[in-house]
Formats: sequence, C-alpha cells, structure tokens
Amino acid sequence: MATDTQIRIGVMGCAGIARKVSRAIHLAPNATIVAVASRSSEKAQTFATENNYPKSTKIHGSYESILEDQEVDALYIPLPTSLHVEWAIRAAEKGKHILLEKPVALNVAEFDKIVEACEANGVQIMDGTMWVHNPRTAKLQEFLSDSERFGQLKTVQSCFSYAGDENFLKNDIRVKPGLDGLGALGDAGWYAIRATLLANNFELPKTVTAFPGVVLNESGVILSCGASLSWEDGRTATIYCSFLANLTMEITAIGTNGTLRVHDFIIPYKETEASFRTITKGGFDKLVTAWVSPPSEHTVKTELPQEACMVREFARLVGEIKNNSAKPDGFWPSISRKTQLVVDAVKESVDNNYEQISLSGR
Repeated sequence: MATDTQIRIGVMGCAGIARKVSRAIHLAPNATIVAVASRSSEKAQTFATENNYPKSTKIHGSYESILEDQEVDALYIPLPTSLHVEWAIRAAEKGKHILLEKPVALNVAEFDKIVEACEANGVQIMDGTMWVHNPRTAKLQEFLSDSERFGQLKTVQSCFSYAGDENFLKNDIRVKPGLDGLGALGDAGWYAIRATLLANNFELPKTVTAFPGVVLNESGVILSCGASLSWEDGRTATIYCSFLANLTMEITAIGTNGTLRVHDFIIPYKETEASFRTITKGGFDKLVTAWVSPPSEHTVKTELPQEACMVREFARLVGEIKNNSAKPDGFWPSISRKTQLVVDAVKESVDNNYEQISLSGR
C-alpha cells in the first residue's frame, strides 16, 4: 500500500524496459506501483506477478481503464513511440503526471502537442533517459564547467552501438516503421545526442549534417547512422549510433585545457559505482616517448541505481506539485525537446541526401 509520502505510479504497457523501471520504482523511497495496464488483463496480471508488484496493485485490461483510476498520480509510459502522442496527451488530460520513454515522439511537432497538454493540465513530464540522473553526471558537468581544469569546449564525440541478433533485426519494435520508426537513431542516437547537448550546456547546434553511409533495413528504418553538429562559435560534435556494431557507449569531450572520457555513460559497468577519466594540460616527456602524467580516474559511488534516481527525482517533482502547489519543472521537457529536434534534423538530413540542416529558429 502507498504511504502518504509516496507518489502512486501506474505502469501503462508491459514492454521489456518496464521490467527495469518497475524495479526502479520499487527501489525509489518516494514512489510505489499501484496499477498496471496492458491490452489484456491476463498480460497485465502476468507482468505484475513476474515483476513482484504489490498484491494490492490494480490490474487494468486496457489503457483507457488506467487513465480513469483515481488512485494513480502518475503514469510510466513505455509504449512504442508511435503511440506516445495519443496516450501521453490523454494521460495529461486526466491530470496524470508522465514519465515517458524515449524517444519522446516520432518528431518534435508531436512532442509539442504532448507538452501543450501537460502545460494546460499542470502535470510534470520527464523522459526516461536514465544516465543523466546518475550522480556521476553531475560530476561530469562540474568538470566540463571548470575553466581551469577543462577550459572552453572545442569538440565532443559520442556514440552508442550494440550488435542486434537476427531476431532483433527482424522482429524488434525498434526496426518496425509503424512502431519505433526512428530505429537506431531514436533508440541509440537519442543517448549520443543528449550527451553532446549536455556537454554544450544544452545549447542547440546551428547545423546538423548526417554522414553518408547510413544503413537502412528493407522497410526504410535506420539501423546505423552518424552525424556532425556545429555551433555558431566553432564548437563541433559527432555522433554515431548503430544496431550493427559491438556494444560501445562513449563520450569524449575536448576543451582548451582538458579532456573528459566516459566509456560506459549509458549503463555503468557496475551498478554501485560509475567512473570517468580526466586529463588537464596533457603533455609528453622530453624525448616524446611517454605522457608526463596519465589521466586521473574518478569514481562516484551510487546508493541507488541510476534508474531509481530518475524515479526518485520524478516523484519528488510530482510530490511538490501535488502537496505544495508547485509548478511543473520545465527543464525536463525542454531538454527532451532539444534532443528530439536534433534527432529530427539528422533524420531530415538522411532523407535529403545528407544535406546540411539549419536549426536556427526551431
């Protein structure tokens, strides 16, 4: 049973990622699962049992039904991207706060409709990008903003790839045009784009240009792509995302005084700690046979897994609105929108023979 201080969350859809987030809700001290919905009661019940939901959890055999549940404060929505615009708007109209899986929509026009509904109904929206809630991320930002140790950002490279097996490449919703039609760009590219934006203090690039060599499946869904981003003052970034290459998730940010490297930025090698490397004013010995000083390794301990940190922060914001009449925090939808804008621009460049896309005024 939910306590007075816990935010009551309903899980709307039984996707694979919902297993991980369900565990995160169990671990977050200020949230609890009170309901689950699927397109059939049987599927919802099985999912609840398999994921150790409280015995009191309400089982809903339709998405419409959970929207009407008065005991649900907020909904976690892991539905296919093509369904987000309909169900997130309907959730907002019923006054439900929303934790929405990424990518948040098929394009920014859809996401703007979702945000409009959230603003009109005073509900919080946050996307399900977990790594930004890891305590390590605050330390990364601290280093990047240090004028002595890092200096001014010059360039960022970020990538996320993993090798999908034959079954994944044939049957997963992320390769289906009618479900998650943005493919590797929407799934893996979302993370790399978010990393480049974070390193740039969430300032949108001036231009985005996809690299030639994009791989599409026979339905036209992106399986692998890359892009370059450029800013007004000469900063640059490159991103790469793929379902066809070995598991890799990297950030390299290079400044005038220092360099930051993260090798496991999306899912840390260990759940209980996360590391990164920095070097400031690197140089060689006199014979140029070795570095004067190796990079520093920094390790940040995590009391809660990053996905539980995400749920805790989401529930905290919902609690402030519910109990203290606070306004929803606009930071989270604003960075979702910027990430989606860059995703859209990469897709537009791919669709237009790799032409340069301007983000001015978007």
